[in-house]
Amino acid sequence: MPKIRTRKTAAKRFTVSASGKLLRNTTGRNHLMMKKSGSRKRRLNMKHGICTGDAKRMQVLLAGRI
Repeated sequence: MPKIRTRKTAAKRFTVSASGKLLRNTTGRNHLMMKKSGSRKRRLNMKHGICTGDAKRMQVLLAGRI
């Protein structure tokens, strides 16, 4: 039986919370930051959960991590 390998591109983009949910980074933080308000930048800094349909597919890619 071969080892199940983790897709490294998915491992760099998603983290697993303590309860087992997959979290992703928010988009919109790469450039044009000066015109965004401080509260908006703080909100974009948080991690968000993944919807259930995508979470099932990501668990296959992260099989070695979960």
